[in-house]
Amino acid sequence: MTNIKLLNKISTAGTCEFDSSTYCVGEDIQAPEAIMVRSAAMHDMEFGSELQAIARAGAGVNNIPVEKCADSGIVVFNTPGANANGVKELTVAALLMASRDIVGGIAWAGSLTENVAKSVEKGKSAFTGPEIYGKRLGVIGLGAIGIMVANAAKGLGMEVYGYDPYLSVDAAWNLSRAIHHAKSIKDIFAECDYITIHVPLTNETRGMINAESIATMRDGVRILNFARGDLVNDTDLLAALENGKVAAYVTDFINDSLLNVDGVIAIPHLGASTPESEDNCAQMAAKELIDYLENGNITNSVNL
Repeated sequence: MTNIKLLNKISTAGTCEFDSSTYCVGEDIQAPEAIMVRSAAMHDMEFGSELQAIARAGAGVNNIPVEKCADSGIVVFNTPGANANGVKELTVAALLMASRDIVGGIAWAGSLTENVAKSVEKGKSAFTGPEIYGKRLGVIGLGAIGIMVANAAKGLGMEVYGYDPYLSVDAAWNLSRAIHHAKSIKDIFAECDYITIHVPLTNETRGMINAESIATMRDGVRILNFARGDLVNDTDLLAALENGKVAAYVTDFINDSLLNVDGVIAIPHLGASTPESEDNCAQMAAKELIDYLENGNITNSVNL
């Protein structure tokens, strides 16, 4: 029997891919040949010599010691694109929340206790905001999610600019021909009313939204981050919100510094929190493990 350890609750759409006559799958598995994980931190874990592979049911692998695994010959898989639609839909919602003070308006309406209809008509002007139609959106990173966001925003009537120096041919086929090609990230910063980030967190991208880059943006820019929290320097971003350079910041990566700050909409990491995304990621991760363990094939490895 081949042992597969689950470090998080993994959708049965994935675990049922394993033939029970060949695989033993569960959270209490000892000495596993493979691990399936979502968000559990693995950097301090000790891996046995029998461990051959780790599959992350999601795209990001920051919770996995990728280099350590490579040194030990452990293949690390991820599932790019499996949760793309879920993240895309939340990003589209964020565009609207960044423009119209929907969140603030709902909270205010919920605080009313009497003469509600009259109070609403009197106070609703405090929550007005611009329409997104005709505005310029800059999409940084045209992977599975970025492309879907760009195409959806174009469908909503936005003028969309995309930037990705590593755009693959396959990805380009899925990108609407109506999307403008930005030659540099500086063009995105200088020209766009809205900026959404869809790149991995690396040493090069960490803190890419900072005081220097924000200074080159349009006054009143609205920034969305549904990729990784550390892509944005929170201190610099909060300063820009306070002085009005940035009108709104919507992020799926909440932390202490972003709580209860005017202009910040902090979402509790809900981008891939849909049953469809969880099923897709788990199923894709399981198939990657099976193909590797049974056939030696490596698909979507981030380290080997």
